[in-house]
Amino acid sequence: MMTNPMGRLTQGQFSFLPDLTDAEIALQVEYGLGKGYAWSVEYTDDPHPRNTYWDMYGMPMFDLKDAAGVVMEVTGCRKAFPNHYIRLMAFDSTRGVESIAMSIIVNRPKNEPGFVLERQEVNGRSLRYTTRGYSADRPEGERG
Repeated sequence: MMTNPMGRLTQGQFSFLPDLTDAEIALQVEYGLGKGYAWSVEYTDDPHPRNTYWDMYGMPMFDLKDAAGVVMEVTGCRKAFPNHYIRLMAFDSTRGVESIAMSIIVNRPKNEPGFVLERQEVNGRSLRYTTRGYSADRPEGERG
């Protein structure tokens, strides 16, 4: 049984759905702003599930009150990095710590290379598994 028939990266909210439009992204940002969340835009060409620290595009938008500003940053990041994964991160600082409350992928490369599951046989009959992105074989900037 194939659990991801579209073969797309499934990290964050709405990742199993078709891509959100800018209007739908703005609605999600408005929701987060209503909760008091601060937004940031991040991008990468290596979306390995354990690669949680993506590059930031600009500074986090702690004092922003309008979704149009976030969508404008997303548009700028898309122009600068059209073949990268881009995500929006919403931070909730109400408890005195910066914890991620929302994560939405808002841009994907045209071709998503996916991951390979590597199996290694070790002591006795034990097996170890790891995932590696197909694109990781290429240098940074040439992936995607």
